[in-house]
Amino acid sequence: MEKHIVKVLKTEMVTHNVKRFTLEKPKNYSFISGQATDVSINKPGLKDELRPFTFTCLNTDPYLEFTIKIYKSHHGITASLLDVNSGDELILHDVFGAINYKGPGLFIAGGAGITPFISILRQLKYDDKLIGNILLFANRTEDDIIIKDELDEMLGENHIDILSKPKSPGKQSTRINKELLKQFIKSQAQYYYICGPDEFVTELKNALIELGVANEKIVIEE
Repeated sequence: MEKHIVKVLKTEMVTHNVKRFTLEKPKNYSFISGQATDVSINKPGLKDELRPFTFTCLNTDPYLEFTIKIYKSHHGITASLLDVNSGDELILHDVFGAINYKGPGLFIAGGAGITPFISILRQLKYDDKLIGNILLFANRTEDDIIIKDELDEMLGENHIDILSKPKSPGKQSTRINKELLKQFIKSQAQYYYICGPDEFVTELKNALIELGVANEKIVIEE
């Protein structure tokens, strides 16, 4: 397994529990938007603790970026990443397939499941190909929405936040389900990209199939 030790250039919190890491990019290192790599922390006792994370930058960027949800209560690798800052080192491994963009359609993200879509949407913006894409982004509250301003800027009214426990006065609790999805099935040609917790993905894939969407039009992590 190929290994690259890279220095952390910058870190910042993008929400109360999501941290962005900007890293050195190894020479000739490349990926396709939506792909991921296994990451470990270059510190004693942590070097062999690998976890998969999706790139959120573009392949053409001169740096690498990960946007990672931190689970403090799990006392695992993401909790350790909270203590990783500029000047520290991470170990990257081989790039592997995750979610690949196949054509315009509906992106359905649950929480940190937005991460593969960040790079894909940024690439579509760079290529001037955002037209025809819609994002349904499920979170608990407004405070949990990752890069909300950038998503609004990229997609406008086609960025739709679905909140189960909204804080805004008068805002109703909603969730992504079969009834909601029915509104967004526009043509047989469009694709449906789903990423989030396993139960979320399974439930919504089944809902789409029940609504008549062909299995080959549903794109999930592989």
